[in-house]
Amino acid sequence: MARETSRDRRERVAEMQAAQKRAERRRLLVVIGACVAVIAIIGAAVAWAIIGEQNKKDEALQNISGDVAAASCDPITNDPASGSSDHVGPGTNQADVTKIEYSTVPPSSGKHFAVPAVDGRRVYTVADAPQIETLVHNLEHGYTILWYDRSVEKEQAAAFEALSTKVNAMKESANKFLISPWDPAYGALPAGKKYALSHWSADVDQASGKVSNQMGHRQLCGGLNTTVVEDFVKKHPWSSAPEPGAA
Repeated sequence: MARETSRDRRERVAEMQAAQKRAERRRLLVVIGACVAVIAIIGAAVAWAIIGEQNKKDEALQNISGDVAAASCDPITNDPASGSSDHVGPGTNQADVTKIEYSTVPPSSGKHFAVPAVDGRRVYTVADAPQIETLVHNLEHGYTILWYDRSVEKEQAAAFEALSTKVNAMKESANKFLISPWDPAYGALPAGKKYALSHWSADVDQASGKVSNQMGHRQLCGGLNTTVVEDFVKKHPWSSAPEPGAA
């Protein structure tokens, strides 16, 4: 048997090292391939979820974009407006006031709590809705509010989210469109009406800040319709309000 020389040993070691490197390279490629596959699967799942969510929104909007007449909406009413900057309740000199009796259902102006809803929510549920007095302050700041009967909360949840996204993107809304349940403790919505829109309009002199020509606007409907909401917001934009520049 031939005796292994130093050169033979070096060659054998080099060959073993080369084989080891090839094996490590293969393992690395397998790991990379697996990672790419996982990323691709996750990406596809996310894309599918996004597409699915968009499809749900599109379908929800489609369901409330039918015949306007089918929504059984009353004509828009114009109410005398009052209460601009008239704050009551917590943090005011009338801290004992916890509830205000408004002259209309829903209110389109009036006394209100000192702090509006500014939490970024645009759709509220019965479980988390601000008090009516808080939301009236939002009306003073140029918001339009879609109030809904509590009985439709679950069935219209998807429609509310889709409608909020669409209307808040309008220039006439400027992200000042809220959807919130109506509290029957402040009076019942008229028979057959499940939805109500309200807005508090006014003219504001840019130089003096004087508020004039205040008026409340309401529209009550039996059904939910995208066109009705969009038309109401176009007629009564965020810029027409006692304090349109406030949050």
